[in-house]
Amino acid sequence: MLTPLTAATGVLAWPGSYVLLLPKAGPVLQRPRISRALGRRAVTTTHRFHHRLGRQPMSSPTPDTVTVNGDRLWQSLMALAEIGAYDDERTGLRGVDRLALTDADAAGRRLVIGWMEEAGLAVRVDRMGNIYGRREGTDPTAPPVLTGSHIDSVATAGAFDGCLGVLGGIEVVRTLNERGITTRRPIEVGVFTEEEGVRFGTDMLGSAVAAGRLTLEYAHALTDRDGRTLGGELARTGFDGPVDVRLDPPYAYVECHIEQGPVLAENDVEIGVVTAVQGISWQEITVHGRAAHAGTTPTHLRADAGLAAAQIVVHLRALVDSGDYGDLRATVGHLMVHPDLTNIVPARAEMTVDLRNPDDVQMARAEEALASFLRDLEDSRPGLSLSVRRMARTAYVPFDEGVRKVIARAADDHGLDHISLLSGAGHDAQEIAALCPTAMIFVRGEYDGISHNPREYSTPEACAHGVDVLATTLLRLADQD
Repeated sequence: MLTPLTAATGVLAWPGSYVLLLPKAGPVLQRPRISRALGRRAVTTTHRFHHRLGRQPMSSPTPDTVTVNGDRLWQSLMALAEIGAYDDERTGLRGVDRLALTDADAAGRRLVIGWMEEAGLAVRVDRMGNIYGRREGTDPTAPPVLTGSHIDSVATAGAFDGCLGVLGGIEVVRTLNERGITTRRPIEVGVFTEEEGVRFGTDMLGSAVAAGRLTLEYAHALTDRDGRTLGGELARTGFDGPVDVRLDPPYAYVECHIEQGPVLAENDVEIGVVTAVQGISWQEITVHGRAAHAGTTPTHLRADAGLAAAQIVVHLRALVDSGDYGDLRATVGHLMVHPDLTNIVPARAEMTVDLRNPDDVQMARAEEALASFLRDLEDSRPGLSLSVRRMARTAYVPFDEGVRKVIARAADDHGLDHISLLSGAGHDAQEIAALCPTAMIFVRGEYDGISHNPREYSTPEACAHGVDVLATTLLRLADQD
């Protein structure tokens, strides 16, 4: 359980944890716009949103704000965090390892489906394993308002990444049911398959197929490192659903997510209104060299794949540090040499490269600079060859101004300060944005907003405030004509 230890230190931590100051990283901050405005400004922004969607403003009064049951939301988060939980030896914390379509992910999915059904949602599963729970509206023919995220994780996760958006959506439905609130439009809660991309090599996979950017056949044929196909794992876990994967365009999509960065904390605000998601490029590089004896092979005769891989890592950092490619970020998250023995010069090195950039032109320039370096590296040493495979590539995706204004007004009406910021991480929202007006709500994290780490933590109050904003936003969107 994620139990705050505050009695002696006033610092939130998990049992057995220690507090560590970590390097700061995360979303790219745009010019802060802290807002407490109400009244005329809020009415104007609502009118603009309707105008953007070709609708007229509602003649009825603006719906009340909705406050969810924060304790129940927290209990749901902690219960799901126990599925795939492990004790992290390095940090002494309780982490989560729930890779997509593993037995742990399947167990988490079944738990979430049970909660959806208890909340009265009609559940369907598509051929990608994406799960949707539908709360009917008074006009069942109207396109629904969609919310959601994912519950698959990386191997060293915390309890909140993706899960807050899914469980927050279910909590919104519970609250609407308890208050007897009906909406004109249906509200749906989605759980997308393999958002992280760490098992099958393509991130935002389920939502990308649902939105039509990737084909079902391509996705089903993807393999993990053990050679298992995604299609086979869907069948094995029982989540190869019968429903067509292509999603009919919703009226709007809103995703609530932890920030995964330090910006909200640094600006001492609770809510982020996300303007866009930066571009992402994933590549797999394989370096082929020549195995040789570590003691008898002269250095000038070696074709050392491990050395070449290290040179690539250093060059990527040089590209970033040069400042010539805008706000570029580069990461080698996987590196393995073969035969991986102490006294043998590596014959092969396998590595992944993750590039992020909010400017598509600068991203393309960085990719070409890397490609040029790889060509030069290959020519520099006899016996050395390189191959590159594209894993994933998504462009900069701006979010809808009208939906962002509805979110901002909801935060104002809940008395929560907010800023606008760009997401440094990829999200399902960037895929669904191809289908309908879309935006995101960011929730503040602790410990510099660290994520993909057992230390990932948002307070119960921060989670509840974020889902309060989500609830009010969904209600107002779902009552639009």
